[in-house]
Amino acid sequence: MRDSGYHGDLDMGYRGRRMVLSIADSADVAENVVIGAGCQIWHLAQIRENAALGENCIVGRGAYVGSGVRVGANSKIQNYALVYEPAELGDGTFIGPAAVLTNDLYPRAVNPDGQRKDGHDWEPVGVTVLEGASIGARAVCVAPVTIGRWAMIAAGSTVTKDVPDFALVAGTPARQIGWVGRAGLRLEQIDDTGEEWLCTSTGVKYRVTDSLTLEEIE
Repeated sequence: MRDSGYHGDLDMGYRGRRMVLSIADSADVAENVVIGAGCQIWHLAQIRENAALGENCIVGRGAYVGSGVRVGANSKIQNYALVYEPAELGDGTFIGPAAVLTNDLYPRAVNPDGQRKDGHDWEPVGVTVLEGASIGARAVCVAPVTIGRWAMIAAGSTVTKDVPDFALVAGTPARQIGWVGRAGLRLEQIDDTGEEWLCTSTGVKYRVTDSLTLEEIE
């Protein structure tokens, strides 16, 4: 376990702000975990061996980060979220309270002969969450799936297939119900064809591409 209860100045971060690593006394952090400057690891969180967190991440109370999981800078893993290996999270991703990123497509406790399964009896598959995407509270992402850049998964959803960039999905199974921008607000359609959309918060415009994904208009 890492030095529990550590609070130390590590680096001067964005715009010269002091970056302080904080690990709660009750957190369980493996010795060989890589943790970037400015991260906050809260009570009862567990971060397994060979995981890596970029700078300025937050891992909430009771959250679990599996072996070898990669977490990009400025990401938040909220209370009691479960991120199982081999998940990969891009920069600025949000994993909501009690959300689950699974890793077993055909889960069984035992083999056909009734013997308990061990690690070599199954092949983990991961969830990939790209830059800026958000997974709502208690949502479940069933691996293997990829959540696109800046996509939004509504609370309580069950995601069973890939989600496009900027897509808003909801339900069980999750289905696309709209588009969101970088600010997280639902976009408004601004033309008659359904090809151009506007974020009323930032003023940024978006266009639907030929591949039915969304891109920002220069």
